[in-house]
Amino acid sequence: MQSKLRPRPAIASLCLLLTLPVTALAADVLDFQSARETMRRNSPQLAASRAGVESKRLQSQAMRNLGSPSLRLSAAAGRYHLHTDVALDGLNNLSDGLGNVLPIPLPSLPRLPDNATLERDGSYHSSALTALWPVYTGGLTHAVKGLTAAQHQESEADARHTAAQLDTLLIQRYFGLQLALYAAQLRDTALVAIDAHDHAAQRMMEEGLIARIERLQAQVALESARREALKARSDAELAHIALQRLLQQEAAITPGTALFVDTRPLPPLAHFQQQAASQHPGLAKVAALQMQAENMRAASASRLKPMVALYGMRQLQSGDRANWVAGVQASWTLAGGVNRRDMLAANTQRVAQAEYSLAQVREDIALLVEKNWRSAEDARQQYLATLPGVELARQMRHLHRSGLREGSSTARELMEAEAQFAKAETERAKAAHDYILALAALLESAGTPDQFGQYQQRADVRLPIPSASD
Repeated sequence: MQSKLRPRPAIASLCLLLTLPVTALAADVLDFQSARETMRRNSPQLAASRAGVESKRLQSQAMRNLGSPSLRLSAAAGRYHLHTDVALDGLNNLSDGLGNVLPIPLPSLPRLPDNATLERDGSYHSSALTALWPVYTGGLTHAVKGLTAAQHQESEADARHTAAQLDTLLIQRYFGLQLALYAAQLRDTALVAIDAHDHAAQRMMEEGLIARIERLQAQVALESARREALKARSDAELAHIALQRLLQQEAAITPGTALFVDTRPLPPLAHFQQQAASQHPGLAKVAALQMQAENMRAASASRLKPMVALYGMRQLQSGDRANWVAGVQASWTLAGGVNRRDMLAANTQRVAQAEYSLAQVREDIALLVEKNWRSAEDARQQYLATLPGVELARQMRHLHRSGLREGSSTARELMEAEAQFAKAETERAKAAHDYILALAALLESAGTPDQFGQYQQRADVRLPIPSASD
């Protein structure tokens, strides 16, 4: 007996409704590169990172002319009121003494009061130009400039690290959504096919061709397929929300870049380790910290040396009445509350710590690159290992479809074959997804996350992109 395998309207409508929230409502298809640009444009974390870099850049730029001559213009103006009492006892005593020493007696003079009050109002103004030039600071000026430059380099390394981490997170969420949509579509397709087989089993039982137990087995398979389809669509919805949050988007998103695999071997491990040695932001950060430590040591050493500066000041008045002064000033701290030699020794140890840390980070990054390279190679081989299983599942499904028409296969066996094929295809997509994540981790550890697009472009396998119309 031949049975036409047609999905019932209820199941077809259910699959359509399950598909609508993620795909049919999307206005535009967003490829991965566009998603990356959107994330970099909207991410508050990246905006904060860029602001930090700009702050350190401006701080370093502000120190560019440190140690150059400085000029300062000062001016003052105001009014005053003077009120004071002047004692006149000395004048009275002088008058009395003169009468005794002069040869001719003086007529009697009236005595002055004991005190006289003096009041005066007026205004004043002054201006001056002062110059100072530290001609020798023991290396302090150079150390401060180097310290701020190293802090700028550290902020740049941190910004690169943040951007690389977000790129990896975007890859996880973008292709995680693509995998979830692919799995949901497979489950929807299997559900429609199993429903058609269930419908055929019902007719066959009514015609007495199969037993009731076989009919019940078909119903159990249908309910299982329905649950799997609902769960797959729920997973796709959650993955869609996660990507929306990362991209700061409220509109529905349809990923337009397919899951991919490059079945050819990766470049050799040494290639990625060489890239990491020159481009990893972690190494750049530790190198910047080492530079900071060296400049802190130089600043400590400068406190053991004298400082020499030229200075000058001139009142801003015309003519020869203007006062001025010019000279050289030297100072050398002989003792103080801080032990300068211990501070120098402490900063010397800080330099040694930075050097050891840099060597350790080099080893750690090289090991991380090797681990991720092996993981990516394993993921590639795992994908290749899924291909025979997919082909076998496809052949089994084809044989059971033919067998059901010819009476050599049961509806339950065909339903199991449909479910097994969906499972095998899902495992293949999962293997491609694992390869993508392993590749992203490898490129991040090598300090070259921007090369992900190049690997995606030259991949020789691309899985079908899920669509609402399939």
